[in-house]
Amino acid sequence: MTNTDYILVGKVGSTYGVKGWLKILSYTEVAANILDYSPWYIEDKDGWRTIELEASQQYGKGVIVKFSGIHTPEKARLLSGKKLAILRSELPVLEKDEYYWSDLKGLTVIDQHGKTLGKVSYLIATGSNDVLVVKGEKEQAIPYLPGQVVTRVDLAESKIYVNWDEI
Repeated sequence: MTNTDYILVGKVGSTYGVKGWLKILSYTEVAANILDYSPWYIEDKDGWRTIELEASQQYGKGVIVKFSGIHTPEKARLLSGKKLAILRSELPVLEKDEYYWSDLKGLTVIDQHGKTLGKVSYLIATGSNDVLVVKGEKEQAIPYLPGQVVTRVDLAESKIYVNWDEI
């Protein structure tokens, strides 16, 4: 499988307790939704490998998990900071003109005058609308407002067209 077959869904955080539990930084819209996906893959020096959940639970606004074979905080700490992914094929099919954030990252952003503003570095959820953070000559935040600011997303061309005047 290639790296494009995997979608990042979170990152392993710090240890929790003395029995090998770990906090998980979930990238899903609702943190606990990460638990709906299986299997999970963890990135190590050789690429992605499956990691089995022994137990999991919601913890405050987040999630804590216990991986199989990890029974001490010392062993758990070795996983801290590692990326977690699922297979892209596990994701629900989206409606027309809907996109996963991972599909937008790295796309070239072009304004209404044909000028390249840069590439999407990451996205931010603000509550009212998502924001594309675009890095080019300078970094700028562009509201992700389809039909208003974002006029077209072309995944085949790896481009996002926007009606936006560079700041």
